[in-house]
Amino acid sequence: MVKLNKIYTRTGDDGTTGLVDGSRLPKHAARMEAIGAVDEANSALGLAAVALADGEFAAPLYRIQNDLFDLGADLATPAGEDDDFTPSEMVLRIVAGQVAWLESAIDDANARLEPLTSFVLPGGSDAAARLHVARASVRRAERAMTAMAAQMPTNSEALAYINRLSDYLFVLARVANDDGRADVKWVPGANR
Repeated sequence: MVKLNKIYTRTGDDGTTGLVDGSRLPKHAARMEAIGAVDEANSALGLAAVALADGEFAAPLYRIQNDLFDLGADLATPAGEDDDFTPSEMVLRIVAGQVAWLESAIDDANARLEPLTSFVLPGGSDAAARLHVARASVRRAERAMTAMAAQMPTNSEALAYINRLSDYLFVLARVANDDGRADVKWVPGANR
């Protein structure tokens, strides 16, 4: 259980921040950029969850928000010896089961939709627009995580999770647009 009695510590005043293992990094490091991008995506997802609070997708979104905290903890914990990403009682990692749950949720939501015949614009209903903003935030987090992975060992399940999450949010945005019937379709060159 986390217990925070004091919100400010002053330890970051020098431009560094602490990781789970006690080491410190500059706040602008690739690892910290990835952690921050995941935090931003989680906040965008929270805004979308508010729009869906009375519906069937509120609980899955809250589950995902919790998973994004797990993801942040994973990213804040450097790999063990031999680039080991095995979770333990003291080390939180994104695991294959979390990715599999997202894939199942994508399949279930997508089963309600007709196949796409065009790209869709990120909008439609208020809920769909918020989900598209969250999806774009997740894509930014994915770019930050892959940049981190290019520099240091990164949990492959974490990378898979963030990739599936943007897919889920895209499908869910279509569901929020009256199961895709209210999607706003892209018309190439319409304003020439």
